[in-house]
Amino acid sequence: MENTVQLEEQFNAKLDKGEFIEPKDWMPEKYRKTLIRQISQHAHSEIIGMQPEGNWITRAPSLRRKAVLLAKVQDEAGHGLYLYSAAETMGISRDELLDQLHTGKAKYSSIFNYQTLTWADMGAVGWLVDGAAIINQVMLQRTSYGPYSRAMVRICKEESFHQRQGYEIMCALAAGTPEQKAMAQDALNRWWWPTLMMFGPKDSESKNSTDSIRWKIKRETNDELRQKFIDRTVAQAEHLGLVIPDPELKWNEERGHYDSGEINWEEFWNVVEGRGPCNHIRLKVRVAAHENGAWVREAANAYAAKKAKREAGSLVA
Repeated sequence: MENTVQLEEQFNAKLDKGEFIEPKDWMPEKYRKTLIRQISQHAHSEIIGMQPEGNWITRAPSLRRKAVLLAKVQDEAGHGLYLYSAAETMGISRDELLDQLHTGKAKYSSIFNYQTLTWADMGAVGWLVDGAAIINQVMLQRTSYGPYSRAMVRICKEESFHQRQGYEIMCALAAGTPEQKAMAQDALNRWWWPTLMMFGPKDSESKNSTDSIRWKIKRETNDELRQKFIDRTVAQAEHLGLVIPDPELKWNEERGHYDSGEINWEEFWNVVEGRGPCNHIRLKVRVAAHENGAWVREAANAYAAKKAKREAGSLVA
């Protein structure tokens, strides 16, 4: 017991000094479990998030748009791999992480359970969803767990490209024909509130925020990040000539922030709990892709085993 107390004191001292916790360092079991949950949820979100955008690669309006969207989807696959690798340093296997996703035990971001109905949705997803991701993830470059922090450096750079790609699409549509601008406005109308839900439940209902802030896994709360996103995005919408679908949105001089309407929390929890528009579709597609790729994994494992045997034989010789 005394040894555990000393280890926890050393752990807290590292946090206080702003030092990283590394895989071989002692850590509280709840810290480890919290990180596995957060990093794996982040990884699952990147992999599932490929689906609503991958659906539009062949239907993008130009070769340039196709190439850029394809590059973005490839980036997201890479982000998932970085994050699964970071989670594995906590002592959990990739197979276990994927099983948790495929069986519905693990969550992913609720935003990816909404449909992408038009090309304008590719603009709204890039502008709003990736814009929200950047705000949420920039602080994670300073998260207390070293492998997660280092993975986030590259991810944030690439997410910044994704946000600019989406905003460029919205700029083109907003400056186009009346029909194109109406399509951009429709996409904003449908994606605004789900994007605000991305930051998670309000602070008073968040079960994990207190520990995450205390352990410096997160540096800002859900509501603080959501407010930051709203404040930054209003001017961008005004530049586009689009209207954010919140009649209660107004600048509060005293607070120095925008006031906004209440999120539909019933919808949020329905989607989180698996009752969203595309929950079952997303998991069905993901499981099928995993099963169809079994032969690739088997071939890679067989090749790795053969190579290791050959190298072992050459060392003996």
